[in-house]
Amino acid sequence: QEVMIGYSDSGKDAGTLPAAWELVRAQAAMLEVAKRHGVTLTLFHGRGGTVGRGGGPIALSILSQPPGSVAGGLRVTVQGESIDAAFALPEIAQQTLDLYASSTLEATLAPAAAPSPAWRARMDRLAERSAASYRQVLEEPEFMPYFNAATPEQELGLLNIGSRPARRSREGGLTSLRAIPWIFAWTQTRLNLPSWLGAQAALRESIDEGALPELHDMLLHWPFFAALVDLLEMVLAKCDVATARGYDEMLVPAQLHPFGTKLRDALGVTRQALLAVKGAGDLLESNTTLKWSIDVRNPYIDPLNVLQAELLRRLRAGHNDERLVDALIITINGIAAGMRNTG
Repeated sequence: QEVMIGYSDSGKDAGTLPAAWELVRAQAAMLEVAKRHGVTLTLFHGRGGTVGRGGGPIALSILSQPPGSVAGGLRVTVQGESIDAAFALPEIAQQTLDLYASSTLEATLAPAAAPSPAWRARMDRLAERSAASYRQVLEEPEFMPYFNAATPEQELGLLNIGSRPARRSREGGLTSLRAIPWIFAWTQTRLNLPSWLGAQAALRESIDEGALPELHDMLLHWPFFAALVDLLEMVLAKCDVATARGYDEMLVPAQLHPFGTKLRDALGVTRQALLAVKGAGDLLESNTTLKWSIDVRNPYIDPLNVLQAELLRRLRAGHNDERLVDALIITINGIAAGMRNTG
């Protein structure tokens, strides 16, 4: 029996951390039912390209699955924007397929041990606190006006991409917005909000409760938690507070500036909490290749962000010039290419 697992809407509704944990719980429950009835279960992972939609490195994604869920095979989606990076050249395509095959074999033949009841209880608390914090921010009256002003969400419809409109209906609320433009818009401003929001409250609360030694053990001995922390670290390494602040200064009404400051402060809390869990002094200390890759790309993305904010300002001020629209589309594509893990 094949069952497809969706990642997008759960992440949009509750945040990345609780969505990831609930999907693990759901897989474990389905495996138990399948085993009880003598059914072979194949899971079809409908992952997106970004962390907020279940994306991430191939091996990390497969090896962090619940024990028994990769029984010799699995199905996955590969997003359109990820195809070139994974399959465009024969050598890279071979390496990608090698990763899929070797990770599937390892997860099948040497699955990780199931987490202890104490670790499951800790993840339950982390997920509950993270979801509550995430939703609290999204339900604040300033959120939607800030989101509409600070990001290019309203202008994403100018791009000739995708098979569906950015919104399910014409109402302008967050509920009608699809998961891809929701994450895409925040990626453009380099705040990456959906991928980390909520985690700051959950990790900080557990650390304050004295659970840091337990979190260290989970990081060392539970592949799911280690993958979650690694993905969060990657997202934070791609954030840029100065760039996000620049969008505020250029596009956001003055009365909403404190809200933007609050979000950037929450990003700082997330960073410090993550470093405490990892016992590290800086992000990506243990992944210098990824750190180098980000450092190389950032100088090319920085001017595109400055140009994009200025173009948005002019277009929203009523300058109806097709050249401005064309330039804006170029900046959107350029930032997406530089940030990767987009959409």
